[in-house]
Amino acid sequence: MLSILIPTYNYDCRDLVNALHRQAEQAGIAYEIIVADDASPTYIYKEKNREINALAHCRFMEMAENLGRARIRNRLADEAQHPWLLFMDCDAEVISPTFIAEYLRHTDAEVICGGLCHADTLPSPTVSLRYAYEKQADKRRAAKYRTQRPYEQFTPFNFCIRRDIFQAIRFDESVCGYGHEDTLFGIELMHRQAHIRHIDNPLRHIGLEVNEVFLAKSQTALRNLATMEASMQGHSALLSSYRILRHLRLESWAASCFKRHEQRLTQQLCGPSPSLIGFKLYKLGYYCWLKKNEEK
Repeated sequence: MLSILIPTYNYDCRDLVNALHRQAEQAGIAYEIIVADDASPTYIYKEKNREINALAHCRFMEMAENLGRARIRNRLADEAQHPWLLFMDCDAEVISPTFIAEYLRHTDAEVICGGLCHADTLPSPTVSLRYAYEKQADKRRAAKYRTQRPYEQFTPFNFCIRRDIFQAIRFDESVCGYGHEDTLFGIELMHRQAHIRHIDNPLRHIGLEVNEVFLAKSQTALRNLATMEASMQGHSALLSSYRILRHLRLESWAASCFKRHEQRLTQQLCGPSPSLIGFKLYKLGYYCWLKKNEEK
């Protein structure tokens, strides 16, 4: 009935898989858990995750080359044997003893989104930017809010989908690196008018990146956004802000301001008390700078 699919990269998934395995066994359903390592360069994580193979109905796959976020999820779906696919990120923690059972209650929908949450206290000052950004977003992650704009609130961190629906859409493999493959998937769900249901069945996100890494990943996401701007119109608040700047002919000025203040902004965002307004300005300025250089 259920294939639980977890892509991983340089991460120890054993606690997550053990928790899911216990619940799937208690549910008494036909299931499998497949973890796919996307060519992690650090051997110790592969060695630890190989223990997953000892669990009934569980399998640990190792990719010979790095496939990326979209291709690895598509590969997992191709390996799956059951009609329902439950995707989640490897840096998740099961916090509900009825996590699997709750998803099984909602299989009259075609797509079920469980949501995510974060710890109540900052785990470390080194992850202050990602933590502040995510905690602000947590306020809008209850199912009652996500349901108001169901397709825009789609995230691949924790969702269940009928296998035939997934295979008809799949993640866009032209998206390289971090960012926006989830938005494109949500847009495709909307175009197909898939029956999507948001429920309060979150996993806790525990793998927060240090500030410098998160800032670099945000740049990657913005570069992806620049390459898919046409298909993302109307689905990105940043693009809406950029269009206003272009209309006012201020995008070049914004790009120049960004470069003048980039170092100071970076220092502030990577410090212990990052400004989320500053983060928005950083992303908008960086995007303006990207587009300015693109036109040269």
